[in-house]
Amino acid sequence: MTDRPQERTHRAVRPYVITGGRAGAGGEPLPWEALVVATDAAFPSYLQPEHHTILRQCQGLLSVAEVAAHLGQPPSVVQVLLSDLVQWGLVAVRPPIPPADRTDVTMLRKVLDGLERRL
Repeated sequence: MTDRPQERTHRAVRPYVITGGRAGAGGEPLPWEALVVATDAAFPSYLQPEHHTILRQCQGLLSVAEVAAHLGQPPSVVQVLLSDLVQWGLVAVRPPIPPADRTDVTMLRKVLDGLERRL
């Protein structure tokens, strides 16, 4: 037998511990495609390490799904953490564009086809 340390197969901190046992954000959960950005407010010292990580990563616009990927946590956990940060005024949220307001893809295809014909 070798004396190698046993490899860890599970996260050290479980998601329910990170969220304080909360499964929801208390209101409407943030859509995964919503964009978040850290405000200019100073980071309070009482924040969890995950909150600090989110604030450091959100210096530019990131979607909720991207924040979850960077943090290595499920989007539902990140939605709870982001809701905390929004409530404390440390993160601003830009909601996703509703489908009715999005640009018509057929028009974009026509413009692209026209440009390709000119080349």
